[in-house]
Amino acid sequence: MRQTLIIAGKELRDGMRNRWVLATTVLLAALALTLAFLGAAPTGSVKVSALAVTIVSLSSLSIFLVPLIALLLSYDAIVGEVDRGTMALLLAYPVARWQVVLGKFAGHLGILGFATVIGYGIAGVALQLAGNEDPLAWVAFGAMIASSVLLGGVFISIGYLVSVLVRDRGTAGGIAIGVWLLFVLLYDMALLGVLVADQGRVVTAPVLNVLLLLNPADVYRLLNLTGTTAISGFAGVNGLGTTTGLGASTLICLLAAWMVVPLAASIALFARRQV
Repeated sequence: MRQTLIIAGKELRDGMRNRWVLATTVLLAALALTLAFLGAAPTGSVKVSALAVTIVSLSSLSIFLVPLIALLLSYDAIVGEVDRGTMALLLAYPVARWQVVLGKFAGHLGILGFATVIGYGIAGVALQLAGNEDPLAWVAFGAMIASSVLLGGVFISIGYLVSVLVRDRGTAGGIAIGVWLLFVLLYDMALLGVLVADQGRVVTAPVLNVLLLLNPADVYRLLNLTGTTAISGFAGVNGLGTTTGLGASTLICLLAAWMVVPLAASIALFARRQV
């Protein structure tokens, strides 16, 4: 455990030195503040909580931005150090390979978690100072931030799996962008096309549930946009939440599984990789 924490601390210090923490925090805070005040501007006339509108907006933003940041953080975590020759030096110390992977993962998750909590938290505090918010909306806002960090952990794990499988950084970067495009853009577009063409003949509600759960971005979307009645109704996905019938605890467990399985595979593959 001590070696894992040391490696995690090194990754955090590297993130501070390379301005990753500052850059991601400023980016998320700027976008969150913009969405909070511009997107929630008309809520007073329709009696909708500004924080509920912000949760919907930030959830949609997170689906695109958080996975990209996570993959950029992690795609060269292993292959980059192998290319530079620093991995062989690191493994010369009394540290196990699984401790290297877990330590790096913890450090990168800490970077992303800090940026997400501070960046989105600034927008929430600003809304609170601008006017009183419903306490239930604050619970949903906190759950959205926590699930955004969990979504980041999923794609950090996937980035580690890519980094272990390939032999050079360029290939890892290309695959990472492909993974982002697949899960964030192409998968839902293809699923929508299938639904339109099928007209419910083959893709029934149970099949749709399975197809949605095969994409961590869709699991995150279901968790945040169908978690509460007020937010699901405002987001326009209340019917989807009723159709899937998946509770918040189930969706959280699925996101956690999406994070653990690629990370475990990365540890297993790295243990057999020649450095």
